[in-house]
Amino acid sequence: MPRMTGGDAIVDSLLRHGIDTIYGLPGVQLYGLFDAFARNANRLRVVNARHEQTTAYMAFGAAQSTGKPQACSVVPGPGLLNAATALSTAWGVNSPVICITGEVPSAQLGRERRQLHELPNQLATMKTLFKFAERIEHPTDAPDVMGRAFQAMMSGRPGPVVVEMPWDQFPATAEVTPQEPLPLRAVPVPDPERIAALAKLIDAAKAPMIWVGGGAADAGPEVLALAERIGAPVASMRMGKGVVDARHPLAMTSQAAFGLWDETDLLIGIGTRLDVPLGRFAPSPKGLKVGRIDIDAAEHRRLIVDVPIVADAAAGAKALTAAVALKPGAAWRTRIAECKAEGRAKMQTAQPQWGIVEAIRDAVGEDGIIVDEVTQVAYIAWYGMEIYKPRSLISSGFSGTLGYGFPTALGVKDANRDKRVVSITGDGGFLYGGADLATAVQHGINLVTVLVNNSAYGNVLRDQKRLFDGRHSGSELVNPDFQTFAKAFGVPSWRVTDTAGLRDALEEAFNANAPAVVEVMSDITKDYPPFEFHAPRTAKR
Repeated sequence: MPRMTGGDAIVDSLLRHGIDTIYGLPGVQLYGLFDAFARNANRLRVVNARHEQTTAYMAFGAAQSTGKPQACSVVPGPGLLNAATALSTAWGVNSPVICITGEVPSAQLGRERRQLHELPNQLATMKTLFKFAERIEHPTDAPDVMGRAFQAMMSGRPGPVVVEMPWDQFPATAEVTPQEPLPLRAVPVPDPERIAALAKLIDAAKAPMIWVGGGAADAGPEVLALAERIGAPVASMRMGKGVVDARHPLAMTSQAAFGLWDETDLLIGIGTRLDVPLGRFAPSPKGLKVGRIDIDAAEHRRLIVDVPIVADAAAGAKALTAAVALKPGAAWRTRIAECKAEGRAKMQTAQPQWGIVEAIRDAVGEDGIIVDEVTQVAYIAWYGMEIYKPRSLISSGFSGTLGYGFPTALGVKDANRDKRVVSITGDGGFLYGGADLATAVQHGINLVTVLVNNSAYGNVLRDQKRLFDGRHSGSELVNPDFQTFAKAFGVPSWRVTDTAGLRDALEEAFNANAPAVVEVMSDITKDYPPFEFHAPRTAKR
């Protein structure tokens, strides 16, 4: 048994689980851990950010874009609470992130003597928020706790986990038995009776529709095989974009899929909450049947459908394909093509946002990645942007975390250095973490940020005026000169006023081979309201 510090034992476990990068911000409780990082710098890279929230968002972005576990480390108490916003976003979209934090010294645990950064029962708080949270009491416990944390994080529905260690245990030494990664928990096998039941509904359906979410990100070939066999469109809004290449005749944006909704007689959800079709498209067509494949059994208690199937998305889709009859469905395929064309035409009216979306889509190319934000342009992208590959549109999902986009995009670009990555952000959201342009410069993270400047929390301002007789409060902004702001960090920047200028600036920004900011000047009074795309049945402009 090698003798090592608590920090060394954690590093050993991280390396055994394939972690080669830590997004972290050091502090006194973590000195022993960051010393272990320093002594293993040839095997474990540290990317230090300017805010704890950014460290966790970077880990989230790296995990979401690669599908692989990522790690961050922050001090306890306020540091962990800062990171918790990003970790909760990771929980919302099932992203595998491990956060390693500290605690007060062992002798002070539970005494509430107001030690530096102390929270009342930090561990209990984390247990209520995330998939797994546990304390490493002593260096000898590190391999077991870390192993179980990774096992929990990656088994079934992935999600963030937190591991804490008392301040004094990071530098403490002991004889530690290293441990190889634990096997993941068994994946549920699709129930043959339920597969048969859903197959029967499919065989009887004349107008089936498949809806995919982030849970199907790694099931693209299986989903497409099912869709082609039964002649069903594959629709998505945010997280499921790219599961099936948008250029495929059966792939549909949510805007296009709404055109088919009233004719749909069977909805098959794969790795999705089905919030868009069953909620925003409501009411559902008369007689609609619903089947659903989801790996999380609890999901089937939250939404009651005709045939729930607990299974991995790929395995469930494959089993279903083998059980159904071939359905040519020429008439339905014709309607799919018509609605795709109508959807594209409708998006062209959503100007100027759609012009920005198209420019970004063209600039990132076949393999590029786009990171959205809670902002006007991103809303339009959700409903109409065509994505070609899974994990190519990164989103905060239902969390809707304003300010998440830029720091998350830093992590996406850091983990995908060979790809073009664009952060779509607004002036409000960007300033939540804009100081981390310094992080981009320090670590050579050549992210291109498209910053749409309308001097407002645009959608809030529009909603306030629309709903409250023209009154508004707190939604107008006074911004810095973003060109000067970027220059202060040594970041090249451009300011444009139209789509043609944006296209030129994007190419120059990518060719700069550096972190870059392209500011797009916008007028909120001229933006296309996204309401009708968000809730097309009831929304009014």
